[in-house]
This record gives sequence, structure tokens and C-alpha cells, in this order.
Amino acid sequence: MKMKKKKAIALFFLAGCMLPGYWIWLSLRPVEIIAVHHRGNNFSAILVQNPPITDKGKINWWMENKATFKEKYNVPNPAEDGSFSVTVWLFGDGYKEEGKYDRFCFNDMKTKKNCIEKDAVFTVTHSKNRGTVFTVYDGDNYRLARNGDIIKVASD
Repeated sequence: MKMKKKKAIALFFLAGCMLPGYWIWLSLRPVEIIAVHHRGNNFSAILVQNPPITDKGKINWWMENKATFKEKYNVPNPAEDGSFSVTVWLFGDGYKEEGKYDRFCFNDMKTKKNCIEKDAVFTVTHSKNRGTVFTVYDGDNYRLARNGDIIKVASD
């Protein structure tokens, strides 16, 4: 009986060590930008693999890389009034044909496989009235304050 308890404790301890290790590994993987697409003047889509896991990680990734996005991909590409919308999408299994499913397609690609599954990670929008807002699809909404602080926005 004592041997079974020791084995159970050892397995529990091993699992307890592996879970945080897996979480750290997931957190440290670099975000890979697969493609960038533009729709109209001020709408852009960034397709990624290995997006940050947490809301804070997603926002920090955007804030740390926004100059690179602008320089390398012309994202965001604001309208005359300064408004823009950038959605970061999970690339998943890659481009697919439109098919029977509700997929998000890119008209700037002249091929049958120009769609992805609708799996949005987060969106960054900016307007004169609201400022910069981060919509995280598996979490909450946040606003960039004038002083640079990120403020959680109350849900309706």
C-alpha cells in the first residue's frame, strides 16, 4: 500500500513540474508572422503562428513590434482621419479554399486557396473618439491611455 502512495505522489510531483515547464515553453516561442494582407485603406490582417498566450502578452507583442510592422508591412495603414483596424489571425493549417465553411478570404490573392479559418487572436483599432483599443477574443478589451497605460475596459 505504501508503494502505491509513493508512486502516486511521484506522478503528481512529475506532472506538477511538467505543467509549468510546458507553460514556459509556450510563452517563450517566438511569434511567426506568416503573411500580411490589406483590405481597403485602413484594414489589415496579420497571419501568425505561435501567438502570445495571455492578453498582456498579446498587447505587449503589439506594442514592442508596432514600429517594425509599420516599416516592414505598412501596418497600420490609417485612413485620412487616423483610424485603422488590424486583426491578428491564427494561421492554423494554412490557406484553404473557401469551401462550405465560414472562412475569412483574402481577395488580394489570385488563387483558389486564399482563405483561413476564422480564428482571430486579437484586434487593434484606433479612432479619434475612442483612441487605441485592443480586443482580445478569448479575454477582455483594453484601451491605451494617453499616458501609455493599458486600461481594462468594462464589458457590457
